[in-house]
Amino acid sequence: MAIIRHIGLQAVNGPLIALSNVKDAAFDEVVEIEVENEENRQGRIVHIAGDKVIIEVFEGTSNLSLKNTKIHFTGKPLMAPLSTEMIGRVFNGSCKPIDGLKEIFAEKYVDINGSAINPIARSYPRNFIETGISSIDSLSTLIRGQKLPIFSEAGLPHNKLAVQIVNQAKIADTVDGAKDNFCVVFAAMGIKNDVADYFKAKFEESGVLKRVVMFLNLSNDPIIERILTPRFALTTAEYLAFEKNMHVLVILTDMTAYAEAVREISSSKGEIPGRKGFPGYLYSDLAQIYERAGVLKSSSGSLTQIPILTMPNGDITNPVPDLTGYITEGQIVLSKELNKKGIYPPVSVLPSLSRLMKDGIGEGYTRHDHKDLANQLFACYAKVEEVRSLASVIGEEELSAIDKRYMEFGRAFEQIFLTQKLNESRSIKQTLDLGWSLLTILPKEELDRIDPSLLDEFYDKSKSKINA
Repeated sequence: MAIIRHIGLQAVNGPLIALSNVKDAAFDEVVEIEVENEENRQGRIVHIAGDKVIIEVFEGTSNLSLKNTKIHFTGKPLMAPLSTEMIGRVFNGSCKPIDGLKEIFAEKYVDINGSAINPIARSYPRNFIETGISSIDSLSTLIRGQKLPIFSEAGLPHNKLAVQIVNQAKIADTVDGAKDNFCVVFAAMGIKNDVADYFKAKFEESGVLKRVVMFLNLSNDPIIERILTPRFALTTAEYLAFEKNMHVLVILTDMTAYAEAVREISSSKGEIPGRKGFPGYLYSDLAQIYERAGVLKSSSGSLTQIPILTMPNGDITNPVPDLTGYITEGQIVLSKELNKKGIYPPVSVLPSLSRLMKDGIGEGYTRHDHKDLANQLFACYAKVEEVRSLASVIGEEELSAIDKRYMEFGRAFEQIFLTQKLNESRSIKQTLDLGWSLLTILPKEELDRIDPSLLDEFYDKSKSKINA
């Protein structure tokens, strides 16, 4: 297809430029933009109306002349260069190396928008990814091929939690076995320079950078790049998972910054705003990202997503967490109250859940007691919240003997089970054994969510260890 060149622009508005008298243009087609005395810029077509087109300019529209700017239509969508050489490298949001090393030698180029996967080609997600964090591994287990977001707020340590997950996450076929074909694709959007430096420094210190592909879009980078970052990251992850048969964990932070970029571009295009000013297509836009996770029958690899988003003012009904909750399979919620108590990671157990957990734990995956233990810990902690509400009215001294035991359990659960050091990694076996030791605080007859045979096997053993 011949490359067509146009000279002059009709209008410039924010990150967008408009052209008229354009023929045979295609949606998402990449264009090359020649600017006088500058390097060429890139853009893509985001709207077509007759012979008029609107183009997003990736590097911004500063210094663009309405008369002298030259536009080349390439006839191709935006492609990502892919290679296993990308593992251990750091790229900007447009997939250009920013680690001081040479360009990668691409094995192939793939459209960053991906392609729809036939549901019949998918396998049901099973087995788990061990994060080394007790509150996640035991109660909101991350399953291979799942999309499990983290809902946070400004001021909460979600960046620390992201670093800890990257450092500690691993694939385990059994409680004792592990695999090596595991990597992480880490994409950060709209972050400040000091946060980007923090991520890079922590990954380098731990030595985990050698298994990580990093994409960093900074807050002062062009806003269009923020739209591209998760798509480059997921295209890379799909290549590694489904063509190189690796188990890939994708961490996307912060999806709120991404959604705000979508809102800003939508406003520049003059589209009718919806709730909170976001465009009406935000749901389908987020779904295009989140649904690029799973397990295929044709590959032995898997692609798992952990999107991280900050809820403005802690509002879980904000469109970004609200729509994310509809698309994904559960959520991990961070608590401001637990954070004030000095508990890290401040995972709020009761509103957190993993909808695929039941099919990826237990015999053959983690341990045969995992399901019953998780149900019992959850039920006991829910009872703790009820007793705390009662104690706030009548005082803890007036509680019954069993309610006081629940208060004791609640304190131990938060201070011993939920609380971990930033570099503390607990195996699933350690986590489950710790859960059993906490349950011995309560009388055996209170543990009604556990099979009696498991009580005989684990409760009595944990009790005797404590007494010894």
